[in-house]
Amino acid sequence: MKYQKVEKQLDERDKLRKFRELDDAFAQALRQLDDPDSDFDIPTGPPVRSLATLEQDDLDAKQEEQQQEQGRVFQQRFEALLSEYDFTHYDLAELSETLLSHGLWQLDTVPGSKQS
Repeated sequence: MKYQKVEKQLDERDKLRKFRELDDAFAQALRQLDDPDSDFDIPTGPPVRSLATLEQDDLDAKQEEQQQEQGRVFQQRFEALLSEYDFTHYDLAELSETLLSHGLWQLDTVPGSKQS
């Protein structure tokens, strides 16, 4: 047979005593807050940021996400082209080095673009 712990019901005097203790503690905390010489350390949260700052952060996050997506799409297309033309990364590096060494391609310029 299991024994169940029966919680003792608080009588009115105990309830009143606990309420007074809580009320006294609350009043003391309020007095400490009002006292300018109090060393009472009040925990605070992170600093409040303006709506403009939050909107700018959202915009920056969206731009970062778009850049990552563009990078992912570029990588997929690049790999598809290499696969389509049966090129390896090594073959592409060798071709680039050959074009650069013979002066047929300038570093930091887009091949095929018209230069002014």
